[in-house]
Amino acid sequence: MLKENEKTTGKTAKLILDGQTYELPIIVGTENEHAIDISSLRNDTGHITYDPGFGNTGACSSNITFVDGENGILRYRGYPIEQLAEHGTFIETAYLLIFGELPTRSQREKFRDYLSEQELLHEDLRHHFEGFPSNGHPMAILSAVINALGCYHPDLLEITSKGEFLRAAAKIISKVRTIAAWSYRKAHGLPFIYPDPNLSYCRNFLHMMHSIPYQQFEPTDAQVRALTLFFLLHADHEQNCSCSTVRMVQSTEANMFASVSAGICALWGRLHGGANAGVVSMLEEIHEGGTSIPQYIEKVKRKECRLMGFGHRIYKSFDPRARILRKAAHDMLESTGNDDPLLDIALELAEVAMNDEYFTERKLYPNVDFYSGIILRALGIPVNMFPVMFAIGRMPGWIAHWNEANTDGIVRIHRPRQIYTGNEERSYIPIDTRL
Repeated sequence: MLKENEKTTGKTAKLILDGQTYELPIIVGTENEHAIDISSLRNDTGHITYDPGFGNTGACSSNITFVDGENGILRYRGYPIEQLAEHGTFIETAYLLIFGELPTRSQREKFRDYLSEQELLHEDLRHHFEGFPSNGHPMAILSAVINALGCYHPDLLEITSKGEFLRAAAKIISKVRTIAAWSYRKAHGLPFIYPDPNLSYCRNFLHMMHSIPYQQFEPTDAQVRALTLFFLLHADHEQNCSCSTVRMVQSTEANMFASVSAGICALWGRLHGGANAGVVSMLEEIHEGGTSIPQYIEKVKRKECRLMGFGHRIYKSFDPRARILRKAAHDMLESTGNDDPLLDIALELAEVAMNDEYFTERKLYPNVDFYSGIILRALGIPVNMFPVMFAIGRMPGWIAHWNEANTDGIVRIHRPRQIYTGNEERSYIPIDTRL
């Protein structure tokens, strides 16, 4: 079943199996991406495709985000990420991803007001935090409490209208900040700080993270701008592991709370949401070990260590998000007078690597994780909270994909096939005769 903006080319690919020819339709997207439609392959031929990691498999068509890794392009709903970063805000971008168009002034203000109305947690949810140990990982807490939100809003477990979708989306996007900040406060034995409806989205989060009773934290404009860009640049990135997880869980007709909770768990992994923590660890190792940049580069070439934050599975040229965050990190550190030695190491490391044929030939350029860890570190975010920050930023994208899958009219549970490589049929052996 073809969706809007998805069309056949009139051309077909021919597959020959056991002397029989099968014609497979070729479909094309709006950015001239071509795909061979194999949706009827197993029924027609008895064969399936084999694609570990799904690197060559299109599991869906989507109107939300376009990524061109070869040319370093990222667009949300058609808008270049550079333009959104320069002119937009995170809330405006979230609205764009979720509802498909940039909001008018009145729509933006109504959306902001709605987020402010939804930022408080049900008081009973405070007790959920008491059930976790003080050293409990904040991603586990975030996933569990987001999932538990559904218990407090049973009317939103089955969304049947645009109004219900708006309410559920606003609750999650707003409350995820409160949950994240309270997981940090719990781990550090600090009193919970309630959200302030008079503050913007990012200022409010920093307030809940760092304020203490009778002494409110006042971030600089550059700090707020850096956090805004961090969230905005992480808001969506096409069919990555966590997004695909949200879509897969949704395909069972699971509710939005459960689906994005699963996405949080997928994001938790070191190879996904935990990559920027690896960058900071690498920079700290260089700094504390007194290793020079050229010495570290040579160790990387000898495969004695990894160059974290370089290269990307999708981007084969410079990650467009990295350029934006590089400047944001500079501006933020200048505004606070915080001369972070790790940033100096990062900049020198990037310059040396990008001028070394070993890395340029392999198309290993700094990615978004290379600079995001520096920004989070300067904002006082502990390393174990880095994937939590990623999850806050990615929430609008997950919600947009959940809704797209929920409303596209294609009701089909995700169920990948496999190539079985185990034992052939064999008979049960009584326990007394087993060797």
